[in-house]
Amino acid sequence: MAKKRDDRIKEKKLRDDRGCILDGDYLSPFRSFRDFTFENIKAAVGHSRYLQILVFLICTGFFLRFYNLGFNSLWLDEAATLNFAKLSFIDIWNLTAGGEYNPPLFHWVEHFMLFFGTSEIILRFIPALVGFLTIPVFYLIGKEILDRNTGIIAATLLTFSPFHLFYSQDARAYSMVLFFMSLALLFYLIAFRTNAKKFWALFGIFSALAFWTHFYSAIIIGTIILFTLLINAKKLQGNISDLKPILISLAAFVFLCLPLLIVTIPLFFVRTSSSPTYGIQGISIVTESMQQFFGYNVYSAIFFSILLILGLFQIFKSDKAKFILFFVIILTTFIVSWGLSYKMPMIPRYLIFMLPIMYCAVAASYLPICRLFNNHSAVYAFIAVIILIATPFMITYYSSFSKEDWRGFSKSIESMTKEGDIVVLAPGYISQPFDYYYSNATDKTLEFESYTKSDLENVSSVKGNSSIFIIITSDIVAADPGGGSLEYLNENATYVGQNSGINLFVIN
Repeated sequence: MAKKRDDRIKEKKLRDDRGCILDGDYLSPFRSFRDFTFENIKAAVGHSRYLQILVFLICTGFFLRFYNLGFNSLWLDEAATLNFAKLSFIDIWNLTAGGEYNPPLFHWVEHFMLFFGTSEIILRFIPALVGFLTIPVFYLIGKEILDRNTGIIAATLLTFSPFHLFYSQDARAYSMVLFFMSLALLFYLIAFRTNAKKFWALFGIFSALAFWTHFYSAIIIGTIILFTLLINAKKLQGNISDLKPILISLAAFVFLCLPLLIVTIPLFFVRTSSSPTYGIQGISIVTESMQQFFGYNVYSAIFFSILLILGLFQIFKSDKAKFILFFVIILTTFIVSWGLSYKMPMIPRYLIFMLPIMYCAVAASYLPICRLFNNHSAVYAFIAVIILIATPFMITYYSSFSKEDWRGFSKSIESMTKEGDIVVLAPGYISQPFDYYYSNATDKTLEFESYTKSDLENVSSVKGNSSIFIIITSDIVAADPGGGSLEYLNENATYVGQNSGINLFVIN
């Protein structure tokens, strides 16, 4: 009697799931690489709703990430990328070994991109490229976690993610580390299911590439490895040969990362030796990260956070091991980030590797809704809601500057200065984006860098009859936490105004 009741429950569940399948009775012809023929691809595109939507998402993601790629000026970190990339291959490595807080892989890639020029588009090309290539990877991750609907919704979330779009058009390593970490997670999930050596090896290789791209990926990599060893603890006490596939991935990671690991450990202690002068501290790193992950809007963050919890519950019901893994990754990342925020600068973009976990969990929340109505229209509605929520951001993103407008600001300085005037950058390192657009030699001005009140006083003492134009950003708070520079300007200079966060003072 109990068996019949269980069978009826299974039949009902199968019937409910079948009502949510977008392809109906159509079965994919792809079972191996040999099935990827022109005829099969043509037939699949014509019949599979999943493939049709995925192609739409990939094409849309390509457009959104490459459209207006050079619209925004380079900001400070992007200008720093350019300066790093101009160095030789070995000098970039020496920079990391000598204390640079970013691994060298992205700068090496950008170094080769400089053969095509130094424009904003060239510098942002790789982030945009790997940004849209991550979309199908999210589909495959979601499919591996739960089903194709989860995959297609997760891919939609990434395609229209304001957070991911911004960093896909930013000449920094963030979209690249997400790409590598997403591939690592995909191959891990497949390896966890099949225990195939090749997938364990691929997990190790792409984890290594992620670590070579951004140090902070070590959190998720370490969590996954520790989780895997713990759930296989019994094998450690028995036949260790059963762990051979897992050990292959660990060996691949250590072998590929050994030079970087050697310099990372002392670098970590240097990085955490004093309190940070910028960034987000405490629980705010959690709330701010959630807000940025889900659209830079508190209301959308609350909405998607509710779906996140609901989706995690669905994953728990489907596969407890995957739920534990996801829950531990989320919990560990936020706890470690909360603790480190008091020891080193902490910014939500460092946590970008969490997107596949977050977005796939949100995507999994479609299941109870779809089963309630027993209709695949719920999946289409889910996709439509995601696009609708992202639309206001898209409109403003492409119509206004989302970064400091150093291009326009440099032209304003050129129109205001005369020969012999003095231009001061405070803090001095903002000269990197400014000088990308401005030449004091062409403008016949003198340019100085300032970090403290004393620097400003020294420049003022030699001004003569010239005017001093002091360009200052909020970075001065980190460079001069005592506030001496701002105090001096308030007492001795005239505030002219600001443009996209760049402020101008003048001393005549």
